[in-house]
Amino acid sequence: MASSGRCPLWTLCVCLTALENAALRVTMRESSLEVIRGDSIILPCSFFTSSPLSRLNIIWTLAPFSSPESPIQVIVYDHGQTIEDPALIGRVGFTGIPWSADIILNDTHVSDAGVYRCMVNNPPETADPGIGELVLSVLAPPSLPVCQWDGNIDMGGSVTLSCVVTEGVPTPEIHWDKMNPEDISLPVNMEGDLSASVQIINVSSQASGLYRCSATNLLGTENCYVNLSIYSESSSGILQGVLLTLSMSLLLLALLVLVLWLHRTGQTGKWREEEECYNEIMYTPSLMKRSFV
Repeated sequence: MASSGRCPLWTLCVCLTALENAALRVTMRESSLEVIRGDSIILPCSFFTSSPLSRLNIIWTLAPFSSPESPIQVIVYDHGQTIEDPALIGRVGFTGIPWSADIILNDTHVSDAGVYRCMVNNPPETADPGIGELVLSVLAPPSLPVCQWDGNIDMGGSVTLSCVVTEGVPTPEIHWDKMNPEDISLPVNMEGDLSASVQIINVSSQASGLYRCSATNLLGTENCYVNLSIYSESSSGILQGVLLTLSMSLLLLALLVLVLWLHRTGQTGKWREEEECYNEIMYTPSLMKRSFV
């Protein structure tokens, strides 16, 4: 009798265990993934259910690194229909629906990076936890940096060289080097993660040369250049002398041309006067002959 009284309790425990094991389970086979920008990647999400799949509902969302407080809906499967985010149409899709919640993301962008959540629901089963999560990082080489200089390039002045990169994952390391006449690595002042500058004070002619800014991460290196020329007082004096000499030469040339033109104009006038006098002399006797007739 005692043993028969225990059977219902044991049976109830077995039933509860079976119901617990039959509950919907969601499993993420990866917790983090990396992809190079432009490549494709599969985001895995597995689930187990013992109920028919006619009411299966799967929702993928993304909390971008750039704005984690504003998650977006990536793709939805609901009652046999698939709905994609308009901005991702043609780039996202399920790979094994309805047996798998895996999705593929094509032509990845840097903006695709963030925290992805896979939520599965299949009534009447309940999901615990029912949500899987993974982190996707989209790697990108550094963008082409932009180099600029600002300041006074006269002897004794100060010059600032700046370099700005707009993109790169992981964050690029930025370096400044003076390439010629000798190769020297310069100390850099970082202004945020993607901007670096070099300040050169009390410049001299030795500061003249080609400077290079390099932005580097594990996917590559991009460079930009600044050619700096420092003007000394002696070079300014020489330049002024050359300009003065050139100006005087042009002035003398102009005077010579003017003299030649005046001389030629005077000579032409003299020839015309002589010709008119000659014609007058030749014409006078004929008039005299007519007067005596």
